[in-house]
Amino acid sequence: MGDSTEADSIAADFIEVFPGAVDASVCAQIVARMRDSDGLVPGQVGGGLFPELKRSQDLTLSGRAEWKDVEQALNVAVYAGLLGYLRRYPQALIAPLMLQRPEPGGGTRRLDADDVAAMDDAGLGELARTCLRPGTINLQWYRDGEGGYPYWHCELFPRDPQCETLHRHLLWTVYLNDGFDAGETEFLFQRRKIAPRVGDLLIAPTAFTHTHRGNRPRGADKFIATSWILFQRAERLYGGA
Repeated sequence: MGDSTEADSIAADFIEVFPGAVDASVCAQIVARMRDSDGLVPGQVGGGLFPELKRSQDLTLSGRAEWKDVEQALNVAVYAGLLGYLRRYPQALIAPLMLQRPEPGGGTRRLDADDVAAMDDAGLGELARTCLRPGTINLQWYRDGEGGYPYWHCELFPRDPQCETLHRHLLWTVYLNDGFDAGETEFLFQRRKIAPRVGDLLIAPTAFTHTHRGNRPRGADKFIATSWILFQRAERLYGGA
C-alpha cells in the first residue's frame, strides 16, 4: 500500500476539491449576511492595499461574536476536508515533521504512510490537531466584472516578524455561490482552473509551486470564504528544545 500511495502522490497535483463540503443553504445565508454587513473593508494583499492586484470587499471573522456560528461551521467543514486531504497525502504531515510513535515494547518508531492509512478519523484528527491549527477566516466579495485577485501569488512569504505567514502549510477556499462565468481559482504551473461551485471546498499547498490567482467573475458577483491551515508553532511542537 505504501508503494501505491507514493506513486499516486507523485502523479498528483496536490489540488483537491471536496464537493458540497458546506450546504448550499448555509452558503446562501452567509452571502446574505455579507451583503448586509457594515464590517466590509477593501481587500488587502500581504503588502497592504493594492487594488490593482486585488479588488474585493473583505470581512475578517476573528473576534466577531456575531459571526462565531459561521466561523465554526466553516472550520468544521474544513476539518473534514483536511482529514480527506491527509489520507491522500499523508506526507503533508510526516515529511516535514518526521513524526514518531511509541512502540508497545518500548522505544519509538517513525510514522509512515501506511500508519496514517490505518488510523481511524479520531486518531488522524488527534494527530492533525497536534501538528496543525486553523487560520483566520476571511470572507471576500468580488463584484461582477471588476473584482478579482488577478495577480499571480502564493500564500507563503516572510512578511511578519512573528513568521505566521511562514507557518502556512495549506490554503483553502469555500465557494459560497456560483451562477456566473469565469471567476476561477487558476493555478499557474498545474495549468488548472477550479470553477466555483456553491459549497465546494478547495485545498492546496501554499508555496510558490502552487502560484495562483482569482479570475474576475462575469455575469454576477462572487463570494468566497478563505484561510489557511498552519503548522503549530515550534514552542508548542517541540517545547523548549
